[in-house]
Amino acid sequence: MTESLIHLRVPAATKGRWVRASRAVGLRLTDYITQAVEAYMQQQLTRVAIPDDIEFSDLKLARDPDGAVSFDWAVIERICHASGLPLEMMRDAPEDNVASLIIGWYQAHRADGGAADPVADDLIAEAMAEDAAGQQFSHQPGRA
Repeated sequence: MTESLIHLRVPAATKGRWVRASRAVGLRLTDYITQAVEAYMQQQLTRVAIPDDIEFSDLKLARDPDGAVSFDWAVIERICHASGLPLEMMRDAPEDNVASLIIGWYQAHRADGGAADPVADDLIAEAMAEDAAGQQFSHQPGRA
């Protein structure tokens, strides 16, 4: 894993609050801040608004010949715009962000009586099998 360094300048009182809060839950300040930022990003992802004129099938979710998953990024861009989310939260962040969006959307789509999508069903089954096996990471096809 490649790491990057982030410097923050905050008022001493703010840092003091953060340090006390991190100690209260038994975390280093760095870990506490990281968890807080990640939790905030997850909350933002849960407030996604799918425009009324977009259907799940518009995503054109597909499995490429090499096993990779592809979809129409223009649909994701429209969803981000409608939700007030920066596209970078999906495109430049860990793939879990866009995967969570797609799977969450698919589950809502199915709950509303939408048609099944074999690629989405396959992805969910893969994730469940990985979780059941205790596998923390997904590997590209042929790279496991």
